[in-house]
Amino acid sequence: MTEQGMVRVLLVDDHEMVRIGLAAVLGTEEGIEVVGEAGNGNDGLRLAREYSPDVVLMDLVMEGMDGIETTRKIMEEMPNVRVIVLTSFLDDEKMYPVIEAGAFSYLLKTSRASEIADAIRAAARGQSVLESQVASKMMNRFRRPPQSAAQPHEELTDREMEVLKLIALGKSNQEIADDLYIGIKTVKYHLTNMFGKLGVEDRTQAAIYAHRNGLAE
Repeated sequence: MTEQGMVRVLLVDDHEMVRIGLAAVLGTEEGIEVVGEAGNGNDGLRLAREYSPDVVLMDLVMEGMDGIETTRKIMEEMPNVRVIVLTSFLDDEKMYPVIEAGAFSYLLKTSRASEIADAIRAAARGQSVLESQVASKMMNRFRRPPQSAAQPHEELTDREMEVLKLIALGKSNQEIADDLYIGIKTVKYHLTNMFGKLGVEDRTQAAIYAHRNGLAE
């Protein structure tokens, strides 16, 4: 911010009419000064380096370097700059990557001019603003129960599981062959595959694994 308390803003959007409209509206807002406009990500990065703005209003979809990559580069070089995404898009493929890249706030272009101005002032104070739909999507994402890692025995075939359970019962290879009506070579084949999937070296370790994981009958 300037000594007069003005928040210096850079506009980055590939639609000229959007930039003109934003510049006109923000120019009437108290405490906000538009210091530059860029029509693509490369120019946005260049002007950010030149003007050192407090806040960058960033479009996401632009030819060449998009808003996600531009945001990432600005944050790498100028971590104190607050990037406010102003976009028409709410899809996960754009929203989450730009937030991970360092975007400070996320607004839709359907926002009122006063809401955009308030978000700029809030960013200058270190306060993030998220569009309600964005906040809802993010909360739902973090509410999802974590995906538990697959257990090794879940990779076993039905036949390999049968062999494991019989090993846990202390059956020999011949007894397993007789119980399952298969040959000894086939039993050994299943044992080799099963040991590899479970990460064990022999029948004893396989039996211990089965008992520890409630697989023994």
